[in-house]
Amino acid sequence: MKKHLNISLLIGIVLGGLAALPVGFGLGVYYLPILVASDGASDDVLAAAKSGAMIRANFRKDLKGSDAYHWGEGTLHLTQEAGQYFFTLEGRVSPGPDYKLYLTPAYVEDEAEFLAIKSQSVRVADITGFDNFRVDVPMSIDPTQYPAVIIWCERFREFITVGRLEAK
Repeated sequence: MKKHLNISLLIGIVLGGLAALPVGFGLGVYYLPILVASDGASDDVLAAAKSGAMIRANFRKDLKGSDAYHWGEGTLHLTQEAGQYFFTLEGRVSPGPDYKLYLTPAYVEDEAEFLAIKSQSVRVADITGFDNFRVDVPMSIDPTQYPAVIIWCERFREFITVGRLEAK
């Protein structure tokens, strides 16, 4: 009887551990990017981006490809300082791993539409913060030549948000 109880207990522990594994993995995927996120842009950087923007893009939560876990909201400002372009987001994107900012040759609103033009798009930067971030645009890229900007989760091939690049 005691041996049967020990085996049942061992099976229960193993099954309980296996059941908790996907939950722990899911929580890790969600919370790790939040824990290692870079600090957002300062108020001074945001004010300078807002006043000096040449081009803007608005991010909205209600896009076809966005959902409760994959979204962005706010205004993305394109500025230029001493010949260097910068994108500064005054707003937020949902937290997640492996986010990239792309310039695209067309405005798209979901994964399928982006994947159809991804090979013609230009990856600009990694997104390592989720609130009020600022990224450098590589000198080899002229962002004024693109009509749209997208934030994309590379690891899970998920559409996050998109905005039309429009003159101020």
